Amino acid sequence: MIESKGQYESEISKAITHWEKEYLGRGSLAVKADIFRDMIIITLKGILTPAEYKVANSQNSYLSIKSVRTNLVESGVNELKEIIQNITMQCVVSFHTDLSTKTGERIMIFKLENNFEELFK
Repeated sequence: MIESKGQYESEISKAITHWEKEYLGRGSLAVKADIFRDMIIITLKGILTPAEYKVANSQNSYLSIKSVRTNLVESGVNELKEIIQNITMQCVVSFHTDLSTKTGERIMIFKLENNFEELFK
């Protein structure tokens, strides 16, 4: 049974890593989940391939990489929401994501129906 905020964050990080490998075919180098009020904020580092980093250096190409990568994640958004709901037992109200082609980081934010962090005070 999960009892602490840190345990929830760890379980979410593991589940997102598993989803990446199963759904996208490869995982990021590091995943960190943080519970903040009514949000689950996930930072994924090292998600771009070496080829994508190289292509992203050209002026117009970084937008196409962002677009393709965002479309891939958005196509699995229902599974992602389900993962968060199954772990937290909280309804996910909305999902937001962005990718930096400079750092190779993705941020995911799951907005929950309730202030989940209050459970740990």
